[in-house]
Amino acid sequence: MMRKFSIIALTLAFCIPGVAKDEFKKLPAHSKVYLAPMGGFENDLKTAIANKKVPVEIVAQREQADFEITGTSDTEKAGATKKAILLDWHSNEQASITVTNIKSGEVVFAYSVNKRSSAHGKRSTAEACAKHLKEQVESK
Repeated sequence: MMRKFSIIALTLAFCIPGVAKDEFKKLPAHSKVYLAPMGGFENDLKTAIANKKVPVEIVAQREQADFEITGTSDTEKAGATKKAILLDWHSNEQASITVTNIKSGEVVFAYSVNKRSSAHGKRSTAEACAKHLKEQVESK
């Protein structure tokens, strides 16, 4: 009987808007964020976060941060056929980032982008990630 009551109470708690379930799924403005090494993409992302004025504080040490951004980035250079037939020298770019609450381990934001014929390479995907991260921070 007690177990049944506990299950019902937990179910209700997670069904009522604004109750504990969303407490860790937020990235508050001015949070301290650590950018994990991403094969150089972290530099493009750091620049994009600054340019897009994302309201977070980037810290140099993971121990100083509340959240960590991890991710990957991939570039597919234009091949000879694409250059000759389509007269397109631009690369295809893919990137994905995940923002994790360091204390709870919970993912609070994730985003993936695929830019075909990207004129600005990794900068384009970094700016897309930063733009959507800013929307998530400001919506809370």
